[in-house]
Amino acid sequence: MTIDFNVKDVIHMITVKFVHAFLPNAKKSYNLKAMHQPELGIHEIASKAAVYNIATSPKVIEEGLKAGIELIFYLVADGFKIKTPLFNLKMCIPGEYNGSETSLTNGSFPMARLQPSMTLRKYLKEKVVVTFGGFDKHEGLIAEAYDEATGILDEVMTVGNLLTIRGTGMKIVSDDEHKNQVGVSFRDHSGKSVKAEIIAVNEPKTLKVIVPPKLCCGTSYQIEVVTQGSAKGSGQLLKKLRTMCSGFRLEVA
Repeated sequence: MTIDFNVKDVIHMITVKFVHAFLPNAKKSYNLKAMHQPELGIHEIASKAAVYNIATSPKVIEEGLKAGIELIFYLVADGFKIKTPLFNLKMCIPGEYNGSETSLTNGSFPMARLQPSMTLRKYLKEKVVVTFGGFDKHEGLIAEAYDEATGILDEVMTVGNLLTIRGTGMKIVSDDEHKNQVGVSFRDHSGKSVKAEIIAVNEPKTLKVIVPPKLCCGTSYQIEVVTQGSAKGSGQLLKKLRTMCSGFRLEVA
């Protein structure tokens, strides 16, 4: 099973929309946000084989992907550097040292560093056409979540530690009538929600919360922000509450 990155007649078209710049130090007013297709797991990836004229059976693709990923796990943990047509992956050791240590710095552990391959970057540069679809009309945006304990973006959160959420129009404000309804919550697949009790930073572009201890390890959650404030940051309280949900889920570490 191979994918030919050199095919000449394949052009991909994606639509992007303007969203308000979400990083506090942004130099311009807007970022571009791709209007992504639904998220695909290994099973869903394999099921697309016929759509993309891959003759190999979806079952074989799924089994091969699972086995290959498991093998890569072990190889990276054994110190091998992995180079594929899609990505390069290697182990790195965080921390600063003076050269006399016999153990890692406190709290440090081996990490994996993954980056897109040159082949994939070249393919995207040459084969993807971007069309501009105007402005994203959502009132506010949860753009990314950074786990301060692990340094991982948009994947995990660590119970009892800080989670930095970046976006726009997120500042949590309310009148007395709605004060118990606003805040940051984490919602699992069943719809059950757990509210963050401690919000250390509450700004339109940045929220820092302590990940609640009631979350279940190994379970993934969507971030939900509820506020009565305007997304335009005018300081005006709205008549109705405004809810934002993340387009990604975080697994509890």
